[in-house]
Parts: sequence; C-alpha cells; structure tokens
Amino acid sequence: MIVYKFGGASVKNADAVKNLVPIIRLAQKPLVIVVSAMGKTTNRLEAILTESRKPEGDPNGLLAELMNDHLILLKTLFSDETAQVYSDVKEIFEAVSEAFNNHSDEDYNFLYDQVIACGELVSSRIVSAWLGEMGVKNKWIDVRTVLKTDATYREAIVDQTASASKSREIFDFNASTCFVTQGFIGSDDKGYTTTLGREGSDYTAALLANFLDAEAVTLWKDVDGIYNADPAIFKDVQQVSALNYEEVIELTYYGAKVIHPKTIKPLAEKNIPLFVKSFNNTSAPGTLVGRPNGNEKQLPFIIVLENQILISISKKDLSFVSEINLRHLFDLLHNFRIKVNLMQHSAVSFSVCVDEPKGRDVKDLVAQLSQEFKVLYNTGLQLITVRNYSEKLISELIDDHKVLVEQRSRHTVQFVLS
Repeated sequence: MIVYKFGGASVKNADAVKNLVPIIRLAQKPLVIVVSAMGKTTNRLEAILTESRKPEGDPNGLLAELMNDHLILLKTLFSDETAQVYSDVKEIFEAVSEAFNNHSDEDYNFLYDQVIACGELVSSRIVSAWLGEMGVKNKWIDVRTVLKTDATYREAIVDQTASASKSREIFDFNASTCFVTQGFIGSDDKGYTTTLGREGSDYTAALLANFLDAEAVTLWKDVDGIYNADPAIFKDVQQVSALNYEEVIELTYYGAKVIHPKTIKPLAEKNIPLFVKSFNNTSAPGTLVGRPNGNEKQLPFIIVLENQILISISKKDLSFVSEINLRHLFDLLHNFRIKVNLMQHSAVSFSVCVDEPKGRDVKDLVAQLSQEFKVLYNTGLQLITVRNYSEKLISELIDDHKVLVEQRSRHTVQFVLS
C-alpha cells in the first residue's frame, strides 16, 4: 500500500478536488489519502479564534461565512443538496460553534485545537464524497480514532505504540482498498481533539506509512518538487532530483517549509521513500527523499525566515550567564510556544533569534525576563540560513544589509539581518 497526502492548495476549490480523481486512479495500489484543510481555511479559522477573544467579537458570524463558502463549493460538485455530505459538513461546523459557546478562551490552546480541526474534517468529507461520486470506492476515517496523543494542545506528542495498534485495526485493507482521512489532528485520552503542530499533515502521512508498512509516501503539492531556494523570493532556483533523509532533516530544522520537520524520522525508521510531486504536473519526476546513494548534487540551499525577533539577555551584575539562567530562559520560551532558530553565547550574554509568539505579545516575554536579566530585543528581522555556502553567495545575499548576528559551521552559515 502507499500513502498520498494532499495539501491545502491541492483541494482549494471544486476544480482542484476534481483534479484528485485521475491522480488517485493512477495509484493502482491500496491507498491511504491524507487531506489538509482547503486553501486558506486554517488561516480563516485562526482569524475566527482571534475574533472570539475580542470583547465585542462575532466568531459565529465569521464561522457562518466560512461554512457558506464550503456549501457553495459543495453545490458546484453535488447537484443533489440532500446528499449526505451536506449534512456531514454542516454537522462539523455546528460542533465548532458549540465549542465557542461551551468553552471559554481562558485555555486558548485547548480551544484552538477544538476549532481548528474543522478544516481537515470538512475537506476530507468532501474529498471522500466526491471520489464516491466518481466511482472510486473509499472509506472515510476520523483520524482522531487512530492517532492517540498526550494533551499538549497545538503541539501534541503522538503515542506511537497505541496509534500503531489502532492504525492496523482501523485501516482494514480486506474491507476497503482506499481510505480518506485527515492530517494534522489526533485526540487525547479524554477524547478531546489535539493538533500536531502547524502544517502537521505531512507528519500524519509519515506516521501512517510507518504504522502500516507503506511502500512509499507522496506529498502532492503546487510545485514540481523541492528547490534549493524559495522561487517566490529568488531567481534561477534549481529543483533537486534527490535528497537524503539527513539533509532534509537539516533543512526543515532551519525552517524550510516544503516538508514538516517531524516527517522524516518515521520514514527513515523503515526506509520508506518520500516523493514530492506536483498535482498540476503529474508526469514530472518530482523529488525523491531517501537513503543516500552518493550521487546527490551538493547544491547550496537558502532558507529565509521573516519577522524574526532577536532577544539578548545578560545578568544585571555582569556575572556569567550560567546553565541555570539558560534553563529559566528556555522554560519561558517553551511556555510561550516559541521556536528558537539561532542561539549565540558569550561570557556575559546569551542571544536567541526566534519566531514571533503565536497569540502572545513579545513584550510579555521581555517583561518576565526583565525581572531577572537585562534584556535587549529587536523585532522585524530576517534570518538567512545557507547550507553548502560559498563566500560569493554570502556576499550576494548580505549585500548592504546590517548584520546583527553571524554564525558559521562547516556546512552552514546563518545571518540575522535588520
């Protein structure tokens, strides 16, 4: 069996959903299809959550607009408005509305997961129904019954032993040869919805592939494969035909967005190849990620992260920044759900370059740090990481920017630029 994962762009509208059918028919093997939320649905749900936190906010009004957009899409696909999929979609949105009414936003992360899962649940229902309409027999699976996690909402940790057992039980290929399910979501031991981290559908596909001993995983995207830089930012980028697991892990660690950072480990454990291919150009070879064969081309890879914050702390009495101080700093970063993209240590100071906090103001973090440390910080910065760098390339990238931090190793250089 094989696993196909379709991202938001590949199911963004009715034409895109229709385009899935010939791709799925090409598989000619038992298939698990993992589906993301349609288009910008997750962003819209996050905006609805933000609206819910305003004193005079109207999240249910925005939610009704989102549901209506999905119903319009349904009418384009299914002329019979009594079809079961209409009821299924309305039921999912009603559950989200109920979550707003029954749960305060005191625990934002918990409410986030109950609401945000709507996107994947709705899109997978629509895809499953359309495949059935086109004669592709399939079974819809609620992945929350499969992927069991802890209760770390928005960044849940998967119980792989329990999830593997559930996977083999629920994905019964004697009963069906095609399953449609969701990425990104799971459930804790109380049955509450959890999420695996933003863009976590790739990770879901990899986990299911591992649990079910898949032959391969294909991520269907709106690009022909993996490039050595973002084509939206740089000219003359090059597509990479093959990468090894280790290099992809490095790239995702530094912020490359093509594949979710946790995706590779479950695949590497069982030597399952990963293909990144275009749903608009199915005949193109795409990019293969697997074990190294010695023929991989050593291209430079450029990763750009915007809206970065550089925070520098030092002791108020100029004493050393010790391991105990660093533990306090990282505890705070963990509590704020902030990812560290670069760190640099000197005798009396410690600096980190981080993403903007989600749903929190960086000033809250600075205020807490300032109780014990002298704190300096800059916002609106750019972090550039280059793997397999050359001095010529560095010169071109830095140009006339002001460099606040520079850090080099044998294969990687990073610059924080203002």
